[in-house]
This record gives sequence, C-alpha cells and structure tokens, in this order.
Amino acid sequence: MLVGLLLDVEDTAVTRQTAEALARVGTVAAVKLIALAVAEADGNQADWLQTGVHDALVGPDGVPDVAAACGQLARDPEEAVRRGATEISAWTDDTRR
Repeated sequence: MLVGLLLDVEDTAVTRQTAEALARVGTVAAVKLIALAVAEADGNQADWLQTGVHDALVGPDGVPDVAAACGQLARDPEEAVRRGATEISAWTDDTRR
C-alpha cells in the first residue's frame, strides 16, 4: 500500500510527501519501503522520491539516520531493496556536502 503511494503516477505530491514522511521515521522498515519504490520508479518518480528524502534530511526537525538504514539494507536478500538502498545512500551523501 505505501509503495503504491510512493509510486503514484497521478499525484507527485503524494510521492514526495510519503517519501518525506517515511524518511523522517528513518527506521530500516521505513527506508526499505522507499528503496523498493526507488527500484521500480521511472525517472520522474525517482526525482520526486529523492526530493522527499532530501526534504526530510535537511528539514528543521533534525536528520534521521537514513544512511545507517541504507547500510543495513545493503545486505538485504532482495536485490531490488539493495539497489534502491544504494541509490538512497547516494542521495544522503548529496545532503552532507
């Protein structure tokens, strides 16, 4: 259900807001949902997913440890999760520069 919201083709605001909310949670389970969506996303959806994650990381409420969750997901048995986590990890690197 949440992955469906992350990949909503009709409303990019839903994609961005759902990604931001999950990134703010910052747990491995929450980041895994984003990673699954990233693995399935087209270019436009991926841009909005990245925007949502970025908004969570640079927001005034502090930075959840999304990078640490991505590190754990890098060892996930599901290839799509590993691929998505690698992409999200690169996004977190971009926010630290």
